[in-house]
Amino acid sequence: MIRARAPRGEVRRPATLAGTDGVASYLKDAARTPGGHTPAVLLPTSEGEVAWAIREAPALLVVGAQSSLTGGATPLGEWLLSSARLDRLDAAADARVRAEAGVSLRTLNQKLAAGGSFFPPTPTYDGAFVGGVAATNAAGAATFKYGTTRDWVQALTVVLANGDVLDVERGACIASGGSFTVELVVGGRRQVPAPRYRPPSVPKCSAGYHAAPALDLVDLFVGSEGTLGVVTEATLRVAARRPRMLVWLPLPSEERALQMCAWLRSADAGLALVSIESLDRRSLELLREDGADRAQGVSWPAATESVLLFAIEVEADGEDRASETLSRTLGDAGDGLLVATSGDTRRATALEALREAVPHAVNRRIEEAQRKDPRIHKVAGDPIVPFERLAEAIALYRRELSIRGLDHAIWGHVSDGNLHPNAIPRSYADVVAAQEAIQAIGEAVIAMGGSPMSEHGVGRNPVKQALLSKLYGAAGIAEMRAVKTALDPEWRLAPGVLFARA
Repeated sequence: MIRARAPRGEVRRPATLAGTDGVASYLKDAARTPGGHTPAVLLPTSEGEVAWAIREAPALLVVGAQSSLTGGATPLGEWLLSSARLDRLDAAADARVRAEAGVSLRTLNQKLAAGGSFFPPTPTYDGAFVGGVAATNAAGAATFKYGTTRDWVQALTVVLANGDVLDVERGACIASGGSFTVELVVGGRRQVPAPRYRPPSVPKCSAGYHAAPALDLVDLFVGSEGTLGVVTEATLRVAARRPRMLVWLPLPSEERALQMCAWLRSADAGLALVSIESLDRRSLELLREDGADRAQGVSWPAATESVLLFAIEVEADGEDRASETLSRTLGDAGDGLLVATSGDTRRATALEALREAVPHAVNRRIEEAQRKDPRIHKVAGDPIVPFERLAEAIALYRRELSIRGLDHAIWGHVSDGNLHPNAIPRSYADVVAAQEAIQAIGEAVIAMGGSPMSEHGVGRNPVKQALLSKLYGAAGIAEMRAVKTALDPEWRLAPGVLFARA
């Protein structure tokens, strides 16, 4: 059993934006979902103000950096609670740090760097907020070595749907007899059922409520996308920062790139691999179309079909040995190979900027198309498959997008078996076709033992919600609804996120 407490700080209305005054910037997330609207934006600075918002709002959607790629941070008439002013951060101690929900990962890692540590599962976009990262079990390139956010969350402070607060420490509240018992400040006890389904066996999964034998209550809240409570603070484990080398490796075919990935992942390579990112030919074309290659001073051969960007850790005095091992591993890699040593921050920054320029290029094209037709929005997949099925999966992604005549690019975290097929719609008809393609891709990924949602969550995306139902079946969704009903009986928190009310 776990006992809730009253919120700290005065329970009062927080600073509020209403009407058109400052609200416009809160109406759209990174998914470019159209139609965002809200009667008010609340900007709390304390638990008490969060509790007031939860108790008073007819329906409430919590947002952080609004970097959601699922529409989960686009308001559709609810009051909006922004965590931006919940930004207190305690210095790391005993390999831990305590951060409020509105602390960005960039700020977190800058603070940690002074003590020689970092938060390992930081996703590609380091502007994301701690609360959002916990709410979606976010992950990124470094999952191969460091796992997902869930693996690094030690404790959470969560304001429940009635305004009570839970302080949940990992290991302190494990499901017993198939459920958790939560004792409220007023209102008796709630029995919260532990889901019985099992997630697919892949390195990362952000697809509804977590389930596991002897489920920890921390893990039920991590990845729940704001539907079970509002995360106001997280205690995170951190790790010692080690020097890294970054390698840009152009290759003549996707087949060769996957062969190289398999080798780099293996113990035989002798490298302390952190991550491997991949960019396909269309991704590289986008970089050239937008001049990102010239801006960063990086080129690659015209015949390149795939680029790998991988990171390896080295000992402080072992960079020469790592370079020798790398040279043996890559052999005659050919033209275009670039290595950023641990001290070459300029080149490392340029290579990382190139990787990030690809989604920016896609998003910019979507925004241009949206100006002609506001119904157009981002359509992308977030699938993960067991690595040994990845070649088959990539062929599937490309086939489903190509047979529908869709311009598309595929990039992502190839070391995890997690790539992001992105359509580049030029019309609303393309959007519809792309949704059909992502649905077909997701269903095939499930059949391969993978997950259609690896790190971005489900949100309000209708295709992802359909795939969530496909992944766990009607019985699994019913179990999720039972969890939701136990903790949010009136279904006021993030309505329509993950699934609709039955």
